[in-house]
Amino acid sequence: MNISDLRTFLAVAEAASFSLAAQELHITQPAVSKRIQALEADLDVQLFDRVGKRVYLTQAGSTLAPQAHKIMALMADTEKQIQNLAENVTGTLHLATSHHIGLHRLAPVLRTFTESHPDVSFNIAFEDSEVAYDMVRQGDAELAVVTLNPAGDEQLKEITVWHDPLVFVSTDLTSVLTSGPLSLAALAQQPCVLPGSNTYTGRIVVQRFADAGISLAPTMSTNYLETIGMLVQVGLGWSVLPRSMAEELNVLDVACPSMSRRLGYITNPARSTSNAARAFIDVLTSFGET
Repeated sequence: MNISDLRTFLAVAEAASFSLAAQELHITQPAVSKRIQALEADLDVQLFDRVGKRVYLTQAGSTLAPQAHKIMALMADTEKQIQNLAENVTGTLHLATSHHIGLHRLAPVLRTFTESHPDVSFNIAFEDSEVAYDMVRQGDAELAVVTLNPAGDEQLKEITVWHDPLVFVSTDLTSVLTSGPLSLAALAQQPCVLPGSNTYTGRIVVQRFADAGISLAPTMSTNYLETIGMLVQVGLGWSVLPRSMAEELNVLDVACPSMSRRLGYITNPARSTSNAARAFIDVLTSFGET
């Protein structure tokens, strides 16, 4: 089996289209067809059923796909190990990061790294932290700088770089303001705009109320903290945001234990770490809390 043929097979399988795979691989559609035909000839099986403009994996194709992923991952790891022997910090670093960290934390890290290691190029994916975890787990990203899973992850290495305190914020809650701290029960009766319950930050907030036996019913939810800040500013409800984003909002005094999330990086111990990733981690941690 030819590596180029396997790579083409995976591109067609994921796109369910010869033409889309050709665009992704920057080759012609006839070249894609030729590679698939060569692979089918090598294996003496049919890998795809062609129905109209779409293609579907046959049973043989479905059997090959996970093995092909393993072969490609092994090839990538082998290349990293060989490159690491030279101790040169070069190549492309596939990095995933959350939108919030990309906007508020990563710029000085990237600037310092590129000044020290100009031979490294970046392929940066801006994704929700939960998606970035899957990318590192599957090998689509070598490294991710994200909000860390509060429950941890046994498959991945998680290192905290920053602790990010969370605070309750609003523009106006005069209807429930008292001379003392607000109760969670009183707060839960007011309109709120929260991080999505599928996000790590959202889970932290929901768990704090659940610990007090209170269920939350957000008026609205979104995965983007910057959007939440805007919605709170226009008066759609209270929310929970990082303290660093609360400058233009009222921070509420709420009678509950403080909340915080961990920001840091994750890697996959099952995969080799490139010199570029090691160097980036060194720079990243230099910007962390001492």
